[in-house]
Amino acid sequence: MTLNGWIQILVYCGIIILLVKPLGGYMTRVFNGERTFLSPVLVPVERGLYRIAGTSERDEQHWTTYTAALLLFSLGGLIVLYALQRFQGILPYNPAGMTATEPGLAFNSAVSFVTNTNWQNYGGESSMSYLVQMAGFTVQNFVSAATGIAIAIALIRGFARTSGKSVGNFWVDLTRSTLYILLPICIVLTLVYVYLGVPQTLGTYVDATTLEGAKQTIAVGPVASQLAIKMLGTNGGGFFNANSAHPFENPDAISNFIQMVSIFAIGAALTNVFGRMVGNQRQGWALFAAMGVLFLAGVTACYWSEAAGNPLVHALGLDGGNMEGKETRFGIALSALFAVITTAASCGGVNAMHDSFMAIGGMLPMINMMLGEVIIGGVGAGLYGILLYVVIAVFVAGLMVGRTPEYLGKKIEAKEVKMAMLGVLCLPLAMLGFTAIACVLPSAVAATGNSGPHGFSEILYAYTSAAANNGSAFGGLGGNTTWYNLTLAIGMLMGRFLVIIPVMAIAGSLVVKKTVPESAGTFPTHGGLFVGLLIGVILIVGGLTFFPALAVGPIVEHLAIGLGQTF
Repeated sequence: MTLNGWIQILVYCGIIILLVKPLGGYMTRVFNGERTFLSPVLVPVERGLYRIAGTSERDEQHWTTYTAALLLFSLGGLIVLYALQRFQGILPYNPAGMTATEPGLAFNSAVSFVTNTNWQNYGGESSMSYLVQMAGFTVQNFVSAATGIAIAIALIRGFARTSGKSVGNFWVDLTRSTLYILLPICIVLTLVYVYLGVPQTLGTYVDATTLEGAKQTIAVGPVASQLAIKMLGTNGGGFFNANSAHPFENPDAISNFIQMVSIFAIGAALTNVFGRMVGNQRQGWALFAAMGVLFLAGVTACYWSEAAGNPLVHALGLDGGNMEGKETRFGIALSALFAVITTAASCGGVNAMHDSFMAIGGMLPMINMMLGEVIIGGVGAGLYGILLYVVIAVFVAGLMVGRTPEYLGKKIEAKEVKMAMLGVLCLPLAMLGFTAIACVLPSAVAATGNSGPHGFSEILYAYTSAAANNGSAFGGLGGNTTWYNLTLAIGMLMGRFLVIIPVMAIAGSLVVKKTVPESAGTFPTHGGLFVGLLIGVILIVGGLTFFPALAVGPIVEHLAIGLGQTF
């Protein structure tokens, strides 16, 4: 580890902290329906969209209606995206002549983008037309991110409102998330990326002649616009197969830093939105503090592991950290930082290959996802994910002091705890269940690129990434098979909707409750004690659930490397 590496990491953390309050204040005004500097331009557009949809900002929905609208919208997006891939061979904006996508792969990709996962069993530049990339993937990058934000806002209203009946209007929240937050920021980011050298064109691929006289086709396309939302919306689906390791998606250190900031910006600011909407910003800062402690611990461990390097290489008399699979433009520090950011935030974009990390370095991204990606997390998903753990934490605190658990004046009762546990436990069911089955199927095992514990880690990482709606790949696994396309898609659906439904049930249960005044026995939830309790609950639940799997994967591999054995 170097001083320069730590300076870069700390500068990044400082910028994120500085963005939390102003961006959080702006988003709060948006969702409260207050005037913003964009209102003169966007209010007429917003109201026009409501008229087309047959709704208005004054119409609110019961949590069941809100959830039904969300599920139907997602189903519609799934069908449209599947059809675009299956018929892309006869649709316009296909200069490279891409043929129809195979049914299993088309289903996997459609589920992937609708669930904000963006797992890619395909090479974007070699198998998807411009129309699919723009009207399919990029559109879903926007609306799936907006859906996650909408769910988080609905849950916040559950805590903030008293004796209410509704949690908002899904169509209004979806529209405002897209129109006031995602689109304006992405327009600016797209222009910045184009300035830095990212392609944005509908022209054909470019043919070039190499110095040796060989012919080479260079893929280009509408890259910058997809890049902007894939990072800001924590989607991660790259235009190119190499993702943010490709120089057209990540030209230099400046673009790399902007992408990392984009990944965390909205998720971090939503903690401030939470604090503002419940009337106590310290509550939001407490959530942000818990996320920050876990994030810094992960970055430290990952950076240490990669900077320490491979002991087998050191035995040959070669010093230095582990540069295998990393961009020399970014080095070990920024590669480790990017890996932790992208898996903490449910993004999935990568600028280095996690398969080439050291065993411990590769384990940290897995742990981030196994914990439910509540360390900032995906836009919206991170906030409602950590609030599930908050419900569990205050329940544990209530058990310890013999008092009915409360949070923000709302009594946390059996229904909320059951729903929180359902939302938390559906993830290991998908992650570990499918991994166990795949490890005994010869065809599934044959798709791994390595044997032993490293091969096991490839399978475990794939299902963890899918169920956590992350989308990053460990590498080495040939996932474009019928088995993986189907089971990974099922894992994505479980990780998205089996969490959303309990979250919305909690929002509906809380919104009807009255607020109980604080008393001498009320457990404060804005201080260091609560932050420590929340972190402990997150780690204990994750540790008890996933430690056995990690023990036979990356931990065994780490110990084996120390004995001179590789896989």
